Amino acid sequence: MSIRRAAGACLILNFLVLPAVVRGQSAATPSLTVTAGRADFLDDGRLVHGVVGGGVEWLPFRHVAVGPEILYMVGPGDDRDLFVLGVARVGILPLRSRVAPFVTVGAGTMTHSDTVSGGRPFRSTEAALVLGAGVRVNASPRVYVAPEVTLGWEPHLRVSVNVGIRLP
Repeated sequence: MSIRRAAGACLILNFLVLPAVVRGQSAATPSLTVTAGRADFLDDGRLVHGVVGGGVEWLPFRHVAVGPEILYMVGPGDDRDLFVLGVARVGILPLRSRVAPFVTVGAGTMTHSDTVSGGRPFRSTEAALVLGAGVRVNASPRVYVAPEVTLGWEPHLRVSVNVGIRLP
């Protein structure tokens, strides 16, 4: 099985199985997340991208948050990247603690588009992996702010801030 198919299968499994698992946990209420930041792709030199995105997150266990995440990255010229990931964040402390350091791991797909020589459009889709860490600061019982740093493949370094709003 190719990496692309394996990543796609993991992502589909996340979307199909996760809600059923979470429903079995009575205390698991979803959070809507918004992400903003910067990514530096490390291909042929450094390519700086702005990052915006969002997702949904569940806490099926005190130390674990899981859910899908979509990130859109805008680079120089026509350089655009769309990440669709299944992400897990594992807290060193319970994630509802006032301050909770965490580790991030995610997998999914990245679709890259750009204009190449001669003005021809180019598009490719491949597997994407991310690994990183951050700190979740619970500003209130319903709102948290979580700066994080991740390394990913396609090779990039991302610095971003996630803001989550827990639904009632």
